Amino acid sequence: MSDEQPVFQDEYFRKKPKKHGREWPIVDAPETFVPVADTHAHLDMLPDPGLALARAGVHKVGFLEAMVDPVGGLSTFENLDAWRLRGEVLMRHMSTRICGQGHNALPKTRIAVGVHPHEAKAFDGAEEARLRELLHDVRVSAVGEIGLDYHYDLSPRPVQKDAFRRQVRLAKEAALPVILHVREAHDDAFAIMQEEGWPDAGTLLHCYTSDADEIGRWVDAGCYVAFGGAFTFKKLADVREAARLVPANRLLTETDAPFMTPEPFRGAMCEPAHVIFTAERLHNYLLRDDAAPAVVYTGDEDDARRAFLAQTYENALRILDQPPTDWQKHA
Repeated sequence: MSDEQPVFQDEYFRKKPKKHGREWPIVDAPETFVPVADTHAHLDMLPDPGLALARAGVHKVGFLEAMVDPVGGLSTFENLDAWRLRGEVLMRHMSTRICGQGHNALPKTRIAVGVHPHEAKAFDGAEEARLRELLHDVRVSAVGEIGLDYHYDLSPRPVQKDAFRRQVRLAKEAALPVILHVREAHDDAFAIMQEEGWPDAGTLLHCYTSDADEIGRWVDAGCYVAFGGAFTFKKLADVREAARLVPANRLLTETDAPFMTPEPFRGAMCEPAHVIFTAERLHNYLLRDDAAPAVVYTGDEDDARRAFLAQTYENALRILDQPPTDWQKHA
């Protein structure tokens, strides 16, 4: 009898069949070796956040930034502890079922809170005061997602700009990094950041989906850049080329769960566990022979992958898992 453990296939990782009516086939999960970070997930939008945390933990998602827009509700602040308790119970069952091959710790979870540009029209004085109060919670490690969205224009553009500026100022006062949502508005968003001043605690450009020509000035300004499911989309070669220009010490992985599910899972709901597939694609693309010199690792293939994943994980902790600021501690 072989001493080798059976290969675990997670039935959660299924892709849509090519023809209607067929069973959704299981996709083998990549080996992550070391913890991976999901720097952007909307836990409160998932049907079972505790289960999502357990799945993420089994697949070595070691850190997660949970996004909260106070206009949409504060369930993450209110329920995170309960979600984690449920996740711990579920993880114990999962680890037993997969013969000990799974990771046995939930991802450490921090919170980012900010009013999304879609909701900027609701960012009045009372909402700003509420946001200020929420930022004193020591679980909060960033202000976001904030920024500009000219694709949907769900709030008037002047209103978006005003809300953006005020939240950048608040982040700087609180000594917290900002997480930016910028869609079809890069010129105005960059100008506002230049005028207001880049926070000393850092700036994270979330879900980058523009091209290599655009990314240069954000990288030059010192931004961290996060790539999610869009990086894997077949038609977005420009996004992959842009990723090659991000220094290795500022490259991040994310999901934007429940949105932007990576290939080959498009059509299914995205969860934090899916970040391992985006991380794998980033690794495979950036460690090609013609990749940017900043993302070159020595050693065999497994060593290179381990070093790459460890670097992106370290990046996430550096910007999003810092101790409470003095401003928070002296609330």
